[in-house]
Amino acid sequence: MEEDKGYTIHDKRGLFRDDLNEEKDTKGQEGRQSSTEDSGKSNDFVELGFSTFVLSLSTSALVHLAELPDPISNEKKINLPLAKQTIAIIEMLQEKTKGNLTEGESQLIEDLLYDLRLKYIEAAK
Repeated sequence: MEEDKGYTIHDKRGLFRDDLNEEKDTKGQEGRQSSTEDSGKSNDFVELGFSTFVLSLSTSALVHLAELPDPISNEKKINLPLAKQTIAIIEMLQEKTKGNLTEGESQLIEDLLYDLRLKYIEAAK
């Protein structure tokens, strides 16, 4: 039996899910539509808010500080310039959004910056 060689995208973050009726898709289609093409047709997307964005940036900084393994190589490598740049981006977001955030968002960004700065200092030693 010949197997379909189309592309399938598996997003493990849970932001994009293309798991609707995968068993029914066995009639020789050339591949599945990308999740961006389905965005207007499906309600499977998790809303991306400011907090999610900032948490994503902080996760990136943690990878650069070797607190988390690199998702591609699964290795922990310190990259201080990239960590410093990511922390600076979060600082810039804090400054540019001052007065426009909810109390929870403001507290989140403040706490993340505090933790990331401490981890940066530890990694720089």
